[in-house]
Amino acid sequence: MLHTGGALTRVLTADSVRLVALGFWLFTYAWLGLAPLAMLATDTYPLGYRTGESTAFAAAALTEVGVTAYSVGAALAARRDRGGPVVLEGMLSRRLAALPVLLLCVLSLVIAVLVIPGQAGGLEAFFTSRQALRQSGAASDSAHALRVWVVAVPAFWALVALVHLPRMADGDRLLRWARWMLLPTLLALNVIVNNPISRPRFWSGTVLLVLLFAWRRFSSPRAFRIAAAALVVMVLFVFPYSDYFRYDEREAVQLLSLTEQFSTTMDYDAFQQMQTGIDYVKENGFLPSAALGPVLFMVPRSMWPDKPQTTGIELAQYAGYDFHNLSAPLWIESYLWGGAPCVVAVFCLLGMAGRRMDDIREALAGRQDTLAVLLVPAFAFYQMILLRGSLMAIVGPLLLLLAVPLLITSRAGARTSLFRSPARPPARAGDAPIPRHRRHL
Repeated sequence: MLHTGGALTRVLTADSVRLVALGFWLFTYAWLGLAPLAMLATDTYPLGYRTGESTAFAAAALTEVGVTAYSVGAALAARRDRGGPVVLEGMLSRRLAALPVLLLCVLSLVIAVLVIPGQAGGLEAFFTSRQALRQSGAASDSAHALRVWVVAVPAFWALVALVHLPRMADGDRLLRWARWMLLPTLLALNVIVNNPISRPRFWSGTVLLVLLFAWRRFSSPRAFRIAAAALVVMVLFVFPYSDYFRYDEREAVQLLSLTEQFSTTMDYDAFQQMQTGIDYVKENGFLPSAALGPVLFMVPRSMWPDKPQTTGIELAQYAGYDFHNLSAPLWIESYLWGGAPCVVAVFCLLGMAGRRMDDIREALAGRQDTLAVLLVPAFAFYQMILLRGSLMAIVGPLLLLLAVPLLITSRAGARTSLFRSPARPPARAGDAPIPRHRRHL
């Protein structure tokens, strides 16, 4: 708790904007700092499976191993030499291209017209509680979930890209007309497919936070600090009650203390699931083959009978729960693959990538049409779902979230001939230059 709270404080008081670091430390502080403290102090847990003190200590130690490796990775990335790899810089310096953006807008509307009426319940299903969807069997239908993501992610990126598509230097009536025609339609589509009633809170929150933090006004450290502090308060005091729309029969909201929220609600099952995973390894050993599940998630079980089970479900079945929709934090996912060395490797790489993404976004903050300004906030906040797990359940949407923006951007300086040049042309052909400057941790 001291480690994550101190790191989060540094993010909130720094003179730079670090969105990826904010997402990581906010999750670890709340879900793996405050919540475990409440559970251990009161000896109260949200789930029925109970274990011994040695396993609880091992789970706390495993948490610290992961956050320390992340800190080391971020420190290494902050001190990276000029001669290091520039793949990430080249990707994030790509700029929005008008024609692909408009094609995505049209495509997202076409997909919605084709998919929404064919869903069980049609349009009404998108305003139906997740409890009702689960009872009808739709929520557990992988094909249904895939169709929803195929509609939701392109609709989200189409809206974000259209908002940030730069205006032309001498005006362009066609582009201006298309923008004003498509914006209201895309906004309505996102209300339908990305609302918090039928979609997970983490995803709906990601959509809203990307729209907010990609806004130019939040590119300054002062504005970021205010918004980030407000987000911390929202996560701690509002998030536990944001599942109001999850159920059909809604009872009056009962205010609970933070200690009660952290120790009794399944929203904060991460630490207890880590304990379950450690006991699972003691009894069954490591599962190196489980690492192939997220990588080959698209291979159907009919072709791969021994395909690994989603880790959250695997742990729920081991503990004897009837309810299997539980988390499996990235700490225990990577621990199952091969123990503490896997945890160190995974979180060190995550820390390095996160630090570089934050530095590149800040270097390009003045260019609102770059991929860094749009993709980094999306990864920063969806990262909280990644950290919570299960990994195999979210890797498909994550891949879609990261791939779609690449299709609507081009190398800096490469513009489609259908539209005139923007008001501020790039300084040179090729990727936008990334200033090489060092920052404090």
